[in-house]
Amino acid sequence: MGADDGQALRRAALAADGGAARPGARGASGASTVVFSVLLAATAVAILGTLHFVAYVVPTEASMGIVQKIFYFHAPAGYAMYLGAAACFVGSAGYLARGTQWWDSLAKSGAQVAVAMGLIVLITGPLWAAKAWGVYWTWDPRLTTSLLSVLVYIAYVVLRAFTGDSHAERKFAAALGVLGAANLPIIHYSVRMWGGNHPTVITRGGGGLGHPDMKLALGLGFLSFTLLAVVLLWSRLRVDLASARLAEVEQEAIEAGIGED
Repeated sequence: MGADDGQALRRAALAADGGAARPGARGASGASTVVFSVLLAATAVAILGTLHFVAYVVPTEASMGIVQKIFYFHAPAGYAMYLGAAACFVGSAGYLARGTQWWDSLAKSGAQVAVAMGLIVLITGPLWAAKAWGVYWTWDPRLTTSLLSVLVYIAYVVLRAFTGDSHAERKFAAALGVLGAANLPIIHYSVRMWGGNHPTVITRGGGGLGHPDMKLALGLGFLSFTLLAVVLLWSRLRVDLASARLAEVEQEAIEAGIGED
C-alpha cells in the first residue's frame, strides 16, 4: 500500500466517522445521541400515556360511541403529516438554494414522515366515517385533497428510491417537494371553502369535545404525534446522512484503488 492509499484510508475513516476526529466533534456527537435517547424515551412515555388516558379515562361520546376515540389519533396524525411535509418543503427549498447533502436528506426524511403519518390519517378516517356516515369513503373536499397530498409524497419517496442520485434528479425531486406543499393550505381550508361532510370539531363552531377530559386527550394526542414525528424525522435524517457518507467513502476507495487486486 502506497502513501496515496494511506491518505485515502485516513480520509475514508474521517468520513465514515462523520469527522469525529475534529476537535469537539466526538463530544457533540455523543451529546446528540443522548438528546435523541431522551427524546425517544419521552415519546414512548407520551404515546403509552395517551393510549391509557384515551382507553380508560376519557368518557365515551354519546352518539358515536367508542368509535369517536379514533379522533384523538386521527387529527394529531394529520398535524404530524403537516410537520413532515413542512420539513420536506424546507429541505427541498434549501437544496435548490444550497445544493448540499444535509438539505436533501432533510427533504427525503420529511417526505417519509409525511407518508407514514398520511397513511395513518387515511386508515383512521374511514374507520370513523363508517360509523358516522355509513360509508368508508366519500369524495369530500378534505378527504380528496388529503389523499392527493399523500399520493404526492408517496411519489416523492418512490422517485428517490428507484431513480439515480445525481444532482439533476435531486433537483427534480426538490421541485416536487416544494410544489407538494402548495396543497397543504388547501387541505386545511377545504371545509371552509367548499363545505362537505367532514366535521369541524376543534375550531370555533365545532362540537364533540364537551368534556374536559376529551380536550385533554386531544392535547395529549397532539403532543405524542409531534414527538413521534420529530423522532422519526431525526432518525431518518441521521440514517440518510450516514448512508451518504458511506457512499462517499466507497467512492474514495474506488478512486484510490483500495481493495483491487
